[in-house]
Amino acid sequence: MSGDFKCLSCDAANYKLMEKAKNENIETVWDRAEAMQPQCGFGEMGLCCTNCSMGPCRIVKVSEDGPKKGICGADEDTIAARNLARAIAAGSAAHSDHGRDIAHALHYAAKNPESGYEVKNSEKLISLAKEWGIETENLDIEDIAAKVSEVALQEFGKPFGHLRFTERATKGRLDIWNKMNVLPRAIDRDIVEVLHSTHIGCDADYRNIMTAATRAALSDGWGGSMIGTELSDIIFGVPEPHEIEANLGVLKENEVNIVIHGHEPTLSEAILVAVNDKELIELAKKQDAEGINLVGMCCTGNEIAMRHNVPMAGNFFQQELAIVTGVVDAMVVDVQCIMPALSQVAKCYHTKLITTSPKAKIPGAIHMQFDEAKAIESAKKIVREAVLNFKNRTGNTFIPEEKSKGLVGFSNESIISALDGVTNSFAHPQGTVKPLVDAIKSGVLRGAVAIVGCNNHKVPHDKGHVELAKELIKNDVLVVTTGCGAYACIKAGLMTKEAAKLCGQGLATVCELVKIPPVLHMGSCVDISRILLLLSEVAKFMDVDIDDLPVAGAAPEWMSEKALSIGTYVVASGVYTMLGVAPQVTGSENLTKFLTEDVEAIYGGKFDIESDPKEAAKKIIEHIETKRKALGI
Repeated sequence: MSGDFKCLSCDAANYKLMEKAKNENIETVWDRAEAMQPQCGFGEMGLCCTNCSMGPCRIVKVSEDGPKKGICGADEDTIAARNLARAIAAGSAAHSDHGRDIAHALHYAAKNPESGYEVKNSEKLISLAKEWGIETENLDIEDIAAKVSEVALQEFGKPFGHLRFTERATKGRLDIWNKMNVLPRAIDRDIVEVLHSTHIGCDADYRNIMTAATRAALSDGWGGSMIGTELSDIIFGVPEPHEIEANLGVLKENEVNIVIHGHEPTLSEAILVAVNDKELIELAKKQDAEGINLVGMCCTGNEIAMRHNVPMAGNFFQQELAIVTGVVDAMVVDVQCIMPALSQVAKCYHTKLITTSPKAKIPGAIHMQFDEAKAIESAKKIVREAVLNFKNRTGNTFIPEEKSKGLVGFSNESIISALDGVTNSFAHPQGTVKPLVDAIKSGVLRGAVAIVGCNNHKVPHDKGHVELAKELIKNDVLVVTTGCGAYACIKAGLMTKEAAKLCGQGLATVCELVKIPPVLHMGSCVDISRILLLLSEVAKFMDVDIDDLPVAGAAPEWMSEKALSIGTYVVASGVYTMLGVAPQVTGSENLTKFLTEDVEAIYGGKFDIESDPKEAAKKIIEHIETKRKALGI
């Protein structure tokens, strides 16, 4: 790894731990990225096909003499589209499987007291039951919860109809989806159809392949992810704004440090209960620890930070560095974005890497199966393992002092509640998006942008998120953020009310009146479904479609298949979407043109690609101003 750490990350905490890792010969993600250079050009352009054993086949673009078709006859458009579609299907599967697990948890809350789960927001449960046509009269909460969970689970495999949550979209959106045959039907069905259609000897039309991929992506955004978010709010509570601390400085020298890492709140919520168990706290003190310190990483961190006062330790590229501190007694993981390299890093320190899901076992880790039917009992066993490991610390410890404060937990409900604070209750009803619409129409607020996504070594860590956010708020554009992008923004101090000084006059005024920071934390990656619903409500209030709004999406550092699914359903929902890293499709001029140009005429949204955050901001602002002009505002 290069000694110039500032060119790899914009986080000062990282510099110190990257230096420590280098001195101790610990391999990190940046080392592996450097060793991988040059990366495969065929794969980078999406022109390598391994879909059957006649291959691998690749299309050679740099030479006229190279092969222009695979052995079966698939050309560059077919190969690139199949690869992209399969990645989108995998991303949709990951998020939707998360939603399925949450639906099962709701059923446990209803029918299995031993699980430890319960309904914390009965109002939202009853509202959802009524939305889905479920009878609630004379039923207790547990029975309603059981019926809602069963209907939610039916969304994955029902034989007829379409996904219920799509009815929350605007009429214009539903008309487009029906016309294009992308209205999602059943989550599992739509994902399976992509995999079937991209099997050898099936679909070879890149546009038709993208139709199936788009339907699968929409089954994620308006299906699996939305189920995950809505039911999590019911079981664990609707997030409300509160202040937390973020970055690796939240680890504590004299306490048992447990890092909870992954995505599913079924595990993290149970662990949270366990770390507050009096017997386990007493056991920690017997190990000469002062207590138990639970911190979150990646989307799990977002989930428990927004509902509880749990510090956010770091995002995707910081998971190895957390262990390098030498003070992590256990890193407890479930699914998604868990680097297999963690087990090797953990062996160099005393840290126990504990896997908990049959979907994500890692060689070298300790596997302790998390049983959702007995969630609290399972969690206590895991926490006990961490507590007993405290005494095994080697003394080779270093915790960077860097940590920032910020407000997290801006659910749609809390945003609307905040807006009520500036609504004339005598003249206008409360509980609407009217103040937000008024601010947009007046020009005080030029528009809004969602900055979401991962970390990627092709972009300096956090730089894409932070610099883009700063440019946008400077130009009176409100930013909402989720996932690893949310970590970047809170660490940079953009989620404080004081950050209003970095804003243009209009956004600064809005922040002061509504008492919000200019960058709003809206949760984990599945919670992008919250943003879809907010956009839909604003569009309905303005009597337009989503693609008419002065808004955009951005994923400056995306890397995962889930991000491809997100980007696709956001574009299909009518939103202009900026990517900081090009997807692996550039070997197909036709597919690239389809995604960045042609698709706009179909859905009203499209992809754009720009790695420079300031240039990306210029393009986004230009798009916002174009939409404002079209609306006459």
